[in-house]
Formats: sequence, structure tokens, C-alpha cells
Amino acid sequence: MAIFLLSLNLRPAVAAIGSLAAPILGTTPIGSLGLGLLTTIPVFLIGLGAIYVRQIRAVLGERRDVAVGGLIIAASCLLRYWFDGAAGLILTASGAGIGIAIIRALTSSFAKRNYRAGIGRVIGVYSTGIVVGGAVAAGVAAHLASRLGWQGTLAAWSLPALSATVVWLLASRDARSEGGIDMVASVSASHSPHLWSNLRCWSLMIFFGVGTGAFMLAMAWIPPFYLGLQQPAERAGLLLSILTVVEAATALGVAAFVHHLPDRRGPLTFSLITVATGFAVLTMSPIALAIPAMVMLGMGIGILFPLSIIVAIDHIDDPTIAGNFTAIVQGGGYILASFVPLIAGGFHDVFADLTHVWTLMAIGSIVMIAVAARFSPDSYVRFRNALHLRPAPRAARRELERMRA
Repeated sequence: MAIFLLSLNLRPAVAAIGSLAAPILGTTPIGSLGLGLLTTIPVFLIGLGAIYVRQIRAVLGERRDVAVGGLIIAASCLLRYWFDGAAGLILTASGAGIGIAIIRALTSSFAKRNYRAGIGRVIGVYSTGIVVGGAVAAGVAAHLASRLGWQGTLAAWSLPALSATVVWLLASRDARSEGGIDMVASVSASHSPHLWSNLRCWSLMIFFGVGTGAFMLAMAWIPPFYLGLQQPAERAGLLLSILTVVEAATALGVAAFVHHLPDRRGPLTFSLITVATGFAVLTMSPIALAIPAMVMLGMGIGILFPLSIIVAIDHIDDPTIAGNFTAIVQGGGYILASFVPLIAGGFHDVFADLTHVWTLMAIGSIVMIAVAARFSPDSYVRFRNALHLRPAPRAARRELERMRA
């Protein structure tokens, strides 16, 4: 329950911004570029958190660091009630991003250490909470703003963040020490190759960045896009909620059936075509086909996001090195994705329209099909041979299968 309550707070500070774009732009001099920055900063920090997870863990340990992350989110949201200028919004976005980055970096390893047998269920609860929190924030932001104002709506998310932190401290007080030695790490290969210098690492990072960037673009700019088309604020938020719900349902389907498809290229190609089609629909018929566009985007992203991580894990047999590898892929991918909403804001300032952005993202998704075509199972073997990785022990291979699940 504590993990679920924490996970509910990992998207609202970002997801609510898009639904409140009109009043924020109308009452502050932040501009479209600055509005994009409110999404860019937290996502950029999430990427840094993924890369520097070991350094974050070393500060206070997992349990206390997670609590600090929750308090930072709560304080950042609360300060938005008073810090409602452009500089204040950017400052509090940075604070929220730091808190989110800490929790996202440490929760999975904490859960793995304390729930070995039930890690799949715990991570499922955690992932569900992230999606539910984002969907609720996007869906209710406009309604709350009519009663509390946009400042009060953003500040209101401090209450669930603070409550979740209190529950976390109570529930985790007898948790297993974060200083314990991981059983699988002890039987894994002792060396860690220079992953940053490998071209496959960079191609996977870019691939993950494009898929994540598609979601961040949708989360930040779909509500302002529909507000610009004279659609009610409540409908704009509802459309984003539909996208996130479809994304969650699709991701659960991927988790259930992905083991039947050891060659991931087919579903990856399907997901990229679906994402490209969704953005193309936004370009050609955004009002009449709004719901089909949200469904296609949610379905495509729901397949693409988890498969991007699974494909990275597929490349390495050793769980410890695979964890380091996926941290690099996700961290670098998040950093790349963080610039997508910012670039969209620049386009919006220049053209007063987002059609060019939807078109570019559709083209980028199609280009990524050529990258996905290279992710064959045979290429994983060549990758491991190039890094001179030894086959992992049987216990480690079983742990890797749990990571994929």
C-alpha cells in the first residue's frame, strides 16, 4: 500500500501542467517554451536519477532516501501556491523532478530486496499507481482549477504526497537493510564492461528516448492543443486520461504475452506504426477522430515503452550487468525524451500550432522501424561477444527471467 500511494505521486506534478496550460499561460509570462520546460526538467532529472542510482542510494539508504523524495515532492507542490510566477514554476518543477527521480531510482531495488517471491506483483502495483496518478491528475485538473484556481490545484497534490510519505515511513520501518548483498550479484560476473562506448547501447538509448518522448509530448501538449482548437478544458483533460488508461491496459497485456514472442521486432514495428498513425490522425482530423487518436497513441506507447526495456534486458545474460545496462539505456533515453516537450514549446511559439510537431514525431516513429529491425535475437549474441561477456550461472538466468516479467 505504501509503494502504491507513493507511485500515485510520480506523475501529477507533471501531468497536471498540460491540462492547466490555458490559465498558466494567461496569468504568467512563461510562454509556450517555458511551459514545455516544466515537463522537460522533471523528465531530465528522472534520467539522471536512473544513471546515478548507486550514488543516490549511498546518501541515506533506500528507505530514508525514498522518504526524502516524497517530502521534496510534497514541498514543491505546496510552494506552487505562492511561487506562481515563471521562475517559481521552473524552480518547483525542478524540486518535483528531484523527488520523483529519487523515488523512481530506488523503489524497484527496494521492492526486489524485500519481496523476492512477489516482486512481479509489487512492481505491477507500483506501475499501476504511476499510470493512475497521471490519469487522475490530467482528468480532474481543469475541474479543480474552476474551484481552487490553477495554483491551488497544483498545490493540492502536496497532500497525497505527504500522506504517502508518512505511510511509507511506518510501513517500511522493519524493512530489510539496503546494505545487504544481493544473492544474484554474488554469483554474477565480476566485471562491468564499458557500455557507454558501444553503438548498440546508443541505438537502444535513442530508441527508448523516442518512445518515451512520444508519451511526454502527448502528456505535455495534447491538452493545450485541444484548448487551442476551442475544445472545453474538461474534454482536453479527459482525452489525455483516455490515452494513459489505454497505455496502462496495453502494457499489462504486453507483460502477459511477451514471453510468447522471443523475437521482439514484430510487436515493436506494430507499436511504432500505431504511434505514427495516432500522430498522423492528430494532424489530419484531430476533433472528429480525437478518441481513436488517443486509443492508437495509448496502445502504441503501451507496447513500445515496456518492450524497449525488455529488449535492453535481452541483450545481456548477467542480471547485474543487465541492470546497469538498462539504467544507462533508460537514463539516457529519459534525458533525450525530456527535450521533446521543450522543442514542441518552441514550435508552438513560432507557428502558434502543433501540427508540425505531430508530423515530426510520426516521421521519427517510422524511422525507428529501421532501428527496431536490427534488434534480432542473433544480434544479442554478437553484442555479448563484442563485450566478451561470459554466460551467466543458472541462478542468474532465472533472476533475469523475473526481470523480463
